[in-house]
Amino acid sequence: MQQSGVPGSRGCALCPLLGVLFFQGVYVVFSLEIKADAHVRGYVGENIKLRCTFKSSSSVTDKLTIDWTYRPPSSSRTESIFHYQSFQYPTTAGTFRDRISWVGDVYKGDASISISNPTMKDNGTFSCAVKNPPDVHHNIPVTELTVTERGFGMMLSSVALLSILVFIPSTVVVILLLVRMGRKSAGLKKRSKSGYKKSSIEVSDDTDQEGDDCMAKLCVRCAECVDSDYEETY
Repeated sequence: MQQSGVPGSRGCALCPLLGVLFFQGVYVVFSLEIKADAHVRGYVGENIKLRCTFKSSSSVTDKLTIDWTYRPPSSSRTESIFHYQSFQYPTTAGTFRDRISWVGDVYKGDASISISNPTMKDNGTFSCAVKNPPDVHHNIPVTELTVTERGFGMMLSSVALLSILVFIPSTVVVILLLVRMGRKSAGLKKRSKSGYKKSSIEVSDDTDQEGDDCMAKLCVRCAECVDSDYEETY
């Protein structure tokens, strides 16, 4: 904790935001600063992360401690739900039993935790406190948690988004096919109107077809001749 001998007014509105406390006629500058989200919204059954970060003027040691507490709405009673000192110790009692997980990293200044299977009964105020001796004086940020059910509108939006992702590509493919067919049809009409002459390949194909027809007719004629000769024998 560092002290400044510069006197000031007790009405310093920005002092808490700057990590400064007016104490006994002097400004006390926090050497440990903690930040947390003021408001967090979550949904029933979906894991919720409560973020908490800190900055300390001292290096992190095994003496560093982190404490999370919870206070229900319209109540002054608080309960400890998580403690850290070299290792995480989530609560083993109360409504948060077996539902608090450590997701932070003290060496990165992260003291965040996660709540699994949240319900609307978890609504309330959460506080994050960090001490890193000799830095023990700090602000105490609070987070207001609001847990709600996912509404029908949210589910409908998800279904609509999925439908759009499937419908748009299909529509594009159909439009491209229709355009291609339209161009092909227009080309055929244009050729018929302008006295279009077949290419050598197309003529060759037609000739081969005519030849095949002639061969088929010849085979039929020969078969008729053989039949007639066979009948005359008898």
